[in-house]
Amino acid sequence: MKDTGMKAAELFVKCLEAEGVEYVFGVPGEENLAFLEALRTSKITFVTTRHEQGAVFMAATFGRLSGKAGVALSTLGPGATNLVTGVAFAQLGGMPLLVITGQKPIKRSKQGKFQIIDVVSMMQPITKLSETIVSGERIPSLVRQAIKVAEAERPGAVHLEFPEDIAEEIVTASPIVPEKIRRPAPDQKSIAQAVEIIERSRHPIIIIAAGANRKLIRKQLKEFLAKTGIPFATTQMGKGVEDESSDLFLGTTALSSGDYVHRALEAADTVIMLGHDIAEKPPIILTPETHTVLHINFSPADIDDIYIPTLEVIGDVSHALWAMTEQIRPQAHWNFDYFFKAQKALRANIEAHAQASDFPLKPERIIADLRSLMPNDGMLSLDNGMYKIWLARNYPAYEQNSVLLDNALATMGAGLPSGIAAKLIYPERKVVVIAGDGGFMMNVAELETAIRLKIDLVVLILCDGEYGMIRWKQKDMDLADYGLGFGNPDFVRLAESFGAVGHRIESADDFKKTLARALAGSGVHVIECPIDYSHTNRALGEDLREALDHI
Repeated sequence: MKDTGMKAAELFVKCLEAEGVEYVFGVPGEENLAFLEALRTSKITFVTTRHEQGAVFMAATFGRLSGKAGVALSTLGPGATNLVTGVAFAQLGGMPLLVITGQKPIKRSKQGKFQIIDVVSMMQPITKLSETIVSGERIPSLVRQAIKVAEAERPGAVHLEFPEDIAEEIVTASPIVPEKIRRPAPDQKSIAQAVEIIERSRHPIIIIAAGANRKLIRKQLKEFLAKTGIPFATTQMGKGVEDESSDLFLGTTALSSGDYVHRALEAADTVIMLGHDIAEKPPIILTPETHTVLHINFSPADIDDIYIPTLEVIGDVSHALWAMTEQIRPQAHWNFDYFFKAQKALRANIEAHAQASDFPLKPERIIADLRSLMPNDGMLSLDNGMYKIWLARNYPAYEQNSVLLDNALATMGAGLPSGIAAKLIYPERKVVVIAGDGGFMMNVAELETAIRLKIDLVVLILCDGEYGMIRWKQKDMDLADYGLGFGNPDFVRLAESFGAVGHRIESADDFKKTLARALAGSGVHVIECPIDYSHTNRALGEDLREALDHI
């Protein structure tokens, strides 16, 4: 009997199934209704979001946590343009992502240029691949190639445009079954050179960055640290790769410069950079004039004025760490005394402000109470704002990917959608979204998505009535307070209108008790908490400089 084939839209979905795709997040349009119908009868769960930006943040976070490409769907025109921020979020953050956009028929259209923009060209500068599907028979190879490119080191975003008439074609092609691809091992000579440089150093130090946040790296890194005893710091996106309760943990490079951990880094002679690329805000300036810099990563370094490695070890980072652990010999001339003085001073600084009873609450108190209540594997999903610096600096992460933050695109509005995705992947873990009142309102509609999905989620809104990060910079530049303030709704009533449980913090002692109740409860809990950043310039400026003079 002759094979009558299937619609190209059905084939596309079967290709996604073959790739192991579990969720597609999106807002469909009439141009991808055939694709939506194929999803309806598939093994894949379609999550309808309230905005395309929310969908793509969810998909990118799924990719970040799973290592497999997350998938987001939109229609053409305004739907596609709404994806752009999330696509850039994934591309700069190294998160595997496939976005699928609909399009009018390309063979024959009766609607002129209605809603038509060149989406493929728009996506090209912010993706690793952007193409139009012009034949249904080519879907298997295009999907396989797109996802392979998205997941390859360095991971990032890819885009496929799926025209309405191509989706209706009858095709006989079959999905391509993906094969596991192993990353190449680093060159042995570069391993030997790296070991020689570290052994020759007097004050080596490790910085763990975003690219080291891969499952197998933690085991090999732990063995390298145990053998050498070399202290480590992290970038913001490297938090949790190694347990930060470790005696070797010096801190996170949350500030641009000048903190205790930066003093330690400046005193190092050799800096071992694990998984760093310059898309993440630089921890310090690292050039041959300042340090011997070892770049250990899956891909070569992008050279910039602030990052010029002395030696590059390129290939599987887990293998590199294993090989270095086998060869390296701890040296009697290594001296870490200054590093540990800086570590001690930082921990004393954090502890000194952890129980402050001021109200509105200072960020140090909020973070101390939060850490005391979160289980080791509990996850924070951070939006972008002043609190992100404080959390990165003061909140120790004990597990990989337990602090989700963006220090590459650093966009507002990602915290809530990312937290929803984290909870879908890890339903048994506690997840707390932390957002400022500015960032939260940018994607507030996704509260409805969270409630519709029947997930347990805590959303902590830190309210200061202004764009606090920019206000900090404005004040630091001795400029007038202008253009950054706004009003807020009653967040408790807003939460209740969505069907969530609303809480309002009215004293310093109220916060911990309320957060404990929310974490123990079911459904979505929204906590409105006033925060006071007025001491930030002093605490991270004058007071810090004075304290640093004594270490």
